[in-house]
Order: sequence, then structure tokens, then C-alpha cells
Amino acid sequence: MTERESQRLAQQTMAFVLAGGRGSRLLELTDKRAKPAVYFGGKARIIDFALSNTVNSGIRRIAVATQYKAHSLIRHLQRGWSFFRAERNEYLDIIPASQQLNETNWYMGTADAVYQNIEIIRSYGPKYILILAGDHVYKQDYSLMIQHHVESGADVTVGCVEVPREEASAFGVMHVDENDKIIDFLEKPKDPPSMPGRPDEALASMGIYVFDAEYLYDLLEKDADTPGSKHDFGGDLIPRIVADGLAIAHPFSRSCVRSGNEDKAYWRDVGTVDAFWQANIDLTDFTPELDLYDTDWPIWTYSEQMPPAKFIHNEEGRRGFAVSSMVSGGCIISGSQLDQCLLYTGVHARSYAALKGVIAMPYAEIGRSARLSKVVIDRGVCIPEGLVVGEDADDDAKRFRRTDGGVCLITQSMIDRLG
Repeated sequence: MTERESQRLAQQTMAFVLAGGRGSRLLELTDKRAKPAVYFGGKARIIDFALSNTVNSGIRRIAVATQYKAHSLIRHLQRGWSFFRAERNEYLDIIPASQQLNETNWYMGTADAVYQNIEIIRSYGPKYILILAGDHVYKQDYSLMIQHHVESGADVTVGCVEVPREEASAFGVMHVDENDKIIDFLEKPKDPPSMPGRPDEALASMGIYVFDAEYLYDLLEKDADTPGSKHDFGGDLIPRIVADGLAIAHPFSRSCVRSGNEDKAYWRDVGTVDAFWQANIDLTDFTPELDLYDTDWPIWTYSEQMPPAKFIHNEEGRRGFAVSSMVSGGCIISGSQLDQCLLYTGVHARSYAALKGVIAMPYAEIGRSARLSKVVIDRGVCIPEGLVVGEDADDDAKRFRRTDGGVCLITQSMIDRLG
């Protein structure tokens, strides 16, 4: 298939992004926002990766289904993703859970979220529908996956990431033959099946699906009338197609996007505080596994108009500097030291503070002489003068949310309780 034909397939596709999940394993980070709206990488939100992949792949008809605490997500989409042109048949529709079909049920599952908006989707007349999860970090050319779907004649094509077989028990795993046909779908199996010819790797579902639109409409209507269904793609629809139709696996490595600085395919579910901290801190590496500087595949987002970051004071013990760190616009590093830190917009670190392995969300304030290590600070938190975190595990656990991996999550309510 030529590049022009691949582009045409993308133009005939509508992307439906599922962005209503809370992400409870992120603990207090999702008390005020849905997981897709959580900040990532200094400027972006997690959902920006799925949306950027969509636009960069040539798909410019998008719907985003929201549900849990959607205000910050909707505000972000309105501010950062309003550049589509309706006269060119482009759009990004925000679809809150609004009881479209009756007055008793919100979205009851991932498939139900699509079903409840089926008439809205029909009105746009797409030929193909791409279902996406809005809560993973990765770069992928979806047009290649759609091309694979069309050429294989599949009823559904499932995006799958290759993971070490010993780690696959945490995922839904696809058992495939040598032609990528899915033979079985196993939810968190104790003994995951390996990929053909690759005994040490398994295929885990990414929560990405491509359907012919008419086939999906029929499938959703049947599922809605099925007693006992949880109305979930991974739990109900995909196993049904595996049993009765043709389900094809699309390995992520075939369509992942890599710059010259990325050695391997990058995909992360930053669904725990430990995973979130690690993925952000990894960006401060000399050559990070995820290249955010790739201008050929930009990560679009809403960017506030802020002045450049500023580093001030140059005295012994009171010198504003950062090593192996990322510092966003509007930050002021006022006589404090940063080592392997990631600071979001508008953070102010005051004199004599020492930060190592710190992720500070927008507009956090770090008080004088604070010593913080391996910490995630929520948006707008004011760290009091002289606070020490990361040096006494027992003391940290009494005051803040400390994870099994030793990361401390700090919110303003936790600070307020210190008295």
C-alpha cells in the first residue's frame, strides 16, 4: 500500500479516545483530576500522547469520552486542542458521560462508552473507528495499524505491546499464531503464552482497537442486549470476536515512532506513583528512552505564555543551579540546588533548598532550606521552610503518602495537617 493510500485510510478514520478513568493507583494525584489529565513530562498531560499520535498519523476526526472529575481535562482540551477546522471536516468533540440512552446509567464499561454515543459517531460517517485509551505514554503511527487492519481483512485489530514473558502476567495477553491471528485472549495468565519464534516475549493488549465502523455498530448493539455482559472491550467484545470471528494482533514495534535517539520502542502505563515518578525522572537522563525533542513527531499540548526559567544567586551554599534536570517556563530557581529533577510551569524553589529526584507540578513553592529526595509534589503545594523528606522512611510514612518504591507523594492537605 502506498503512502497516499495509507493517508486516505487515516482520513476515513475516526478516533474515539476513552478518557474517563480515575486511575486510582495514582492515589491523591487523581483526587481532583482524571488519570488522562495528570501532568507528564514538564508541560504535557498524559492524554496529549494519544491525541498527538492521532493528529500526527493524519487522523483529524476525534471524540474524547470523559467521566470521572472531567473539569481539568475538558479545560485542557478546550485550551490546547481547539485548532481543528470544521470546514475541512476536522473536529475534536468532547463527550462527557451524559446518559445519552437513558436516565439511569453512566458509562458502564469501555464498550458502553462508545455505544452510548453511537448516534453521534454515525452522524460523522467514518469508515473505520480507532478506539484508544487516553492514559498511556508512547509514540505510534496509527495509520500503519489501520493499514494492517484493512490488508488482513480482520474484524478487529488489537494493538499489542511486546513485554518480557515473566512480566506479562500483569496484562491481558494475546496468544497468536505465525500470521498474527489471535487464538486466545488470556486475562492476567499465570503462564503467559509466548510470541511465535520469540519464547521470552509475550503480546499484551494496549487497549487500542481498529474496527470497520458498520461491524462495530452491530457488535455494540448485540453486546448492549447481552445479559451479564460488563460491556467492556477487553472483557467481553474482544474474547467474543476471538471465538467467533477474525481478531488480528498488531505488534507495537511495527508502528512505534522512534527518533534517531531512541534505541527501542517506548510504551509506559504510568498507572502507579512509582511508575509515574520513574517515567518522569527517566526524561532527565543524558539520552532518555523517550525523545520529547523529536520535531518530526511533536507532542502537542496547551502551553501557557510564560517567561523563561530563571536561576539566581551565586554565593557559597546559595547558588541557583540544576544538574541533569528539566525546568519549565516561569520557574525561578532562587539560590537552590536541583539534581535529577523535573519542574513543571511556574515552580519557585527558594534559597538553600536542595532537591534530588523531585517532580514538582505547576506552581509548587519550595520553601527555604527544604531538603527533598525522591518526591512528587502536587500542583500548587507550598513546601514549608526547612521541611526534610526522603531521609527517614518511617517519619515520611507518618506524614505523607510513601510508596513501596520509596517515593513520597505530597499534597497540600498533607502539608496542612503538619500544623
